[in-house]
Amino acid sequence: MSNHTSSRGNLLSDLHIKVPAVTAFFWIIKVLATTVGETFADFLNTNLNMGLTKTSLIITVMLIVALAFQFRAQRYIPVVYWLVVILISVAGTLITDNLTDNLGVALKTTTIIFSICLAITFLVWHRVEGTLSIHSVRTKRREAFYWLTILFTFALGTAAGDLVNESFAIGYTKGLLLFGSLIAAFAIAYRFGLNAVLSFWACYVLTRPLGASLGDLLTQPVVPEEDGAFPGLGYSTFAVNAVFAIIIVVLVGYLQVSKVDQITPEKFADATE
Repeated sequence: MSNHTSSRGNLLSDLHIKVPAVTAFFWIIKVLATTVGETFADFLNTNLNMGLTKTSLIITVMLIVALAFQFRAQRYIPVVYWLVVILISVAGTLITDNLTDNLGVALKTTTIIFSICLAITFLVWHRVEGTLSIHSVRTKRREAFYWLTILFTFALGTAAGDLVNESFAIGYTKGLLLFGSLIAAFAIAYRFGLNAVLSFWACYVLTRPLGASLGDLLTQPVVPEEDGAFPGLGYSTFAVNAVFAIIIVVLVGYLQVSKVDQITPEKFADATE
């Protein structure tokens, strides 16, 4: 028995899981990152007058560089990981914006397209690897599936969020409440036995329109709702980005030093029991 335990411990100690443990820090930074992804894309595109094409090229290059560092890393590094998440958040927003604004593709269509893309990615990932658990992300192939999935969740979340908030005309406040309620429902269902992997990915997708709704609510101008517009709180896009970015830097810095969200062999064993 002791030899079995020892060999299992050695095996687990050799595993280098490339993603963080799902903690409160994970969800807080995720929502902040999605909000920054929404507002930062708008800031570059509109406030700095860079346009969608130039903004998309710049973000794509930055994302490729960040992903190169992420794939070269031997284990989870908070600074690198969350930089990739933020850049993918911006990239996902820009993909949807390019399709709707530059190519005129309807939000209903983009929502359906990205839903299909996400479903196919999940199907192929599970068929090839036998699991969709993030605790299994310890090979380059699984990590490639993971980041492709993340990209589609951001693109889908952007399209679905804009579709619900703007095309369905419920506004940013009600959208924030709607997506927040759905996340809470999945969290409660998980407590009552809903599959952990399903619960995680459902909440991950929903945090994108939640963060987008929050970003739009904070930054959109204060206008009368009866004019057919969607009123926000009118805060500066630059100020919102700066505040959220500072909070992200502080939290990620804490995780980098404290390592409280590292998936240790013991945590991995618990997750796979």
